[in-house]
Amino acid sequence: MQSSRQVITLSIGILFSCHVFANDIIGLWKAHNDQGEPTGYIRIVENNAEYIGVIEKGLPSDKKDKICTACKHERKNQKLIGMVMMKGVVAKGDGRYSGKEILDPFSGNTYRVKLQLKDAGQRLLVRGYVGMSLFGRTQE
Repeated sequence: MQSSRQVITLSIGILFSCHVFANDIIGLWKAHNDQGEPTGYIRIVENNAEYIGVIEKGLPSDKKDKICTACKHERKNQKLIGMVMMKGVVAKGDGRYSGKEILDPFSGNTYRVKLQLKDAGQRLLVRGYVGMSLFGRTQE
C-alpha cells in the first residue's frame, strides 16, 4: 500500500512549453508540482532516436547548488541542475511517447513514464507509473 501511495502522490510535474516544434517533445519545458506550482525547467533533447530530459534550471528562489538528498545510487547528493531526470523515451507516434525512467527529485523514486502532447504541442502530459500504466498518475 505504501508504494501505491507514493505513486498517487508522485510529484513529477506537468510540463508546459511554448517551443517551436508542435509535434515533438524537444525543447525547454516548465515543470509543476501536484499543486500546479512551478518547480523548474526541463530540457528534452533527442539522442540516437531516444529522448532524455535534463534539469536545466530551477526557480529564482532555489539555492544555486541544490542537491538531490532523496535520490538513490549514482544520483545521491548530486546537483539537481544538469541531472538527467528522464531517459530511454521513444516516440510511439501520434504525439505519444513512452520511456524507461523518470525521476521524482523530491522523493528520489524513479518510475516508468508515458508522455503525450496536447493542444497542438503546447502541453505535455506526463504519466509516471510502477509496473502497469494502470497503476500510476497523469498530471495535467
